[in-house]
Amino acid sequence: MLEKMESVNVDQVIEEFETITKDAEKIQRETLKRILEENGSAEYLQNLGLNGRTDPESYKACVPLVSHPDLEPYIRRIADGDNSRILTGKAITALSISTGTTQGKPKLIPFNDELMENTMQIFRTSFAFRNKEFPLGNGKALQFIYGRSPVMTKGGLRVGPATAHVYGNSKFKSGMKSMQTPYCSPDEVIFGPDYQQSLYCHLLCGLIFCEEIQLVSSTFAHGIVQAFRTFELVWEELCADIQEGVLSSRVTTPSIRASMSKILKPNPELADLIHRRCLRLSNWYGLIPTLFPNAKYIYGILTGSMEHYLKKLRHYAGELHLVCADYGASEGWIGVNVNPSLPPESATYAVLPNIGYYEFLPLRQNVEDQVLCLEPKPVGLTDVTVGEEYEIITTNFAGLYRYQLGDVVKVMGFHNSTPELKFVCRKNLLLSIALDKATEKDLQLSVESAAKLLAEEKLEVIDFTSHADVSTDPGHYIIFWEISGDASEEVLKECCNCLDQSFLDGGYFTSRKTNVIGPLELRVVHKGTFQKILDHHVSLGSAPNQFKTPRCVGTVNNAVLQILTNNVAKKYFSSVLW
Repeated sequence: MLEKMESVNVDQVIEEFETITKDAEKIQRETLKRILEENGSAEYLQNLGLNGRTDPESYKACVPLVSHPDLEPYIRRIADGDNSRILTGKAITALSISTGTTQGKPKLIPFNDELMENTMQIFRTSFAFRNKEFPLGNGKALQFIYGRSPVMTKGGLRVGPATAHVYGNSKFKSGMKSMQTPYCSPDEVIFGPDYQQSLYCHLLCGLIFCEEIQLVSSTFAHGIVQAFRTFELVWEELCADIQEGVLSSRVTTPSIRASMSKILKPNPELADLIHRRCLRLSNWYGLIPTLFPNAKYIYGILTGSMEHYLKKLRHYAGELHLVCADYGASEGWIGVNVNPSLPPESATYAVLPNIGYYEFLPLRQNVEDQVLCLEPKPVGLTDVTVGEEYEIITTNFAGLYRYQLGDVVKVMGFHNSTPELKFVCRKNLLLSIALDKATEKDLQLSVESAAKLLAEEKLEVIDFTSHADVSTDPGHYIIFWEISGDASEEVLKECCNCLDQSFLDGGYFTSRKTNVIGPLELRVVHKGTFQKILDHHVSLGSAPNQFKTPRCVGTVNNAVLQILTNNVAKKYFSSVLW
C-alpha cells in the first residue's frame, strides 16, 4: 500500500507560477534584494563595496562577472573548514561536485537548503504542467538514479553530486510521493557503491512492479538508453531471478542484496509474462511500453548533447511520449518545461524569476559596440530579444554572484513576462584550429549526416566525441566513433568524407580549402570505450546519472583522450578535395 499523503495541488501550483511570471522584472528585483540581504555580510560581497545596497544597478556596478576559477580559492577555503562568512551569510554545509566532462576535472560548487527548496519548486511546477497533459494515477516510477553516498572534506563538509544531495534529502522522497511518482527501487539500490549492480537492480525492481510503473526516467537520456541496452543483454537473467526469487550472484553488495530480498519473491507467472513480452518484440522496438503497459511517458533531459540518443530512445519508446525535463546545472536551476507535449527538439524552458537573479550576455554585438571595440553588456531577464542568443549569468542563494554558466541559449518567446529559452550548446565546447569555430551543434549535425550512411547497413553510432589535433601540421579534426557492429571499409571511408563535408562553419570551409586545416580523421574505437570514459568519471566522484559524454575532448582532459587513443581500432582520413 502506498503511504497516504496529500497530493500536489496542480491548479494551485500553476496559478502560483502564473502569478510570479506576470511581473518578472519586479520579482527579479525582489529576489536580488533577498539574496543580498541574506548574504551581505559575506567577505566576498563586503570586499566589493556594495555597502548594503541591493538594487540591480549598484550590484552590476560593483560585482564583476566571474567563472569558476575566480571563485575556486573561496570554495577551497570553505571545503578546508573555514567557517567564517566567505561567500554566504550562513555557513555552507555541502558542496556539489560537477561531472568534469567539459573541462577535464570536476568543480566544487556550494549547495545549501535554499537550493534544495528551489529544486523542489522546479519539480512541483514541472509536475503540475506535465500532469495536465499526461495525468498519473497511483503507481510508481522507474527512475535510473544513482545517489552515491557523499564523502567528507577535511573541513567536515559533505561532497557529492548535486543529485546525491537531492536524492538523500527527506523532502525529495516525500515530494515524489506527493507527485504520485514514488520510485520503485530501495534507497540501498540508489546509493549503492557499484552502479552496474544498482542498474541491474533498478531493472529488476521495474519488472517486479511492471504493472504499477507510471513513468520511466533518468537525469539524462543517456541513462535511459544505457539501461535498456543493458536490459537486452541480461533480460533472461532478470527473468530467472523473478522465477526463482533469488537475486543474481552478479550483485555482491550486502546492503543491496538485503534490501532486494524484501521485494524479490518467487513469481513464475510474472517471469513467464515478461519472457513472452520480450520474445514478441522485433529488434526491441517498443520495449519500454511492452514491459510497462501502464507507463504514461518517458522523462529526462533530452536536449543539447543528449539529442544524439533520441533515435535509440524513440526506438525503445515506440509510441510512448518523450517529455523533456527541466533546465538547470550543478550551479542551480534556471527554468521549467511548461509545454511538455512538445517534442524534445522543440523544448523550451520558462525561467522562474524567484529562484535566482539572471542576466544574459549577448553573443552578437551591436554595430556601435563593434566600432568602439566595446564588450557586449549583459541585459536583464525581461530585456532579452526573441530570436537572439545569449550566455546565462546567474546569481543564486548559495554564493554564486554574476557567475557565467557557460551555456548558450536562444530566446524563443515569453510566458507572460518571463522568457522561454531553448538550450543551444555549451559556449566553450568549440572545435577550433584557425578561423574555424565549430560548435557542439555543428558536430552533432555532422555526425547525424554521416550516421545515415551507417544506417543503410543497419548499424548505428553508439556514441561519439571529437578532438582538435594541433600536434600535426596542419592541424585537423579527429572524430571518435563507437559503432554497434562491423561496417565495411568502403562505408567508413564514405562516413569520414561526409563528416568532413558536413561542417558548415565558414571558417572551417575556408581553412580546409587553403589547407590551413588538414583532412578530417575518423577513428573508430572498440566497443565499450565510452563505458570506460563513464567509469573514469565515476571514479572521480561523479554520479552515473549525471554523466554527459564530452563532445569535445581538449588537452586539459588528457585522461579521457588517452582512453580514446588506447582503444582505436581503425583510422580513416578524408579524401575530399576542397
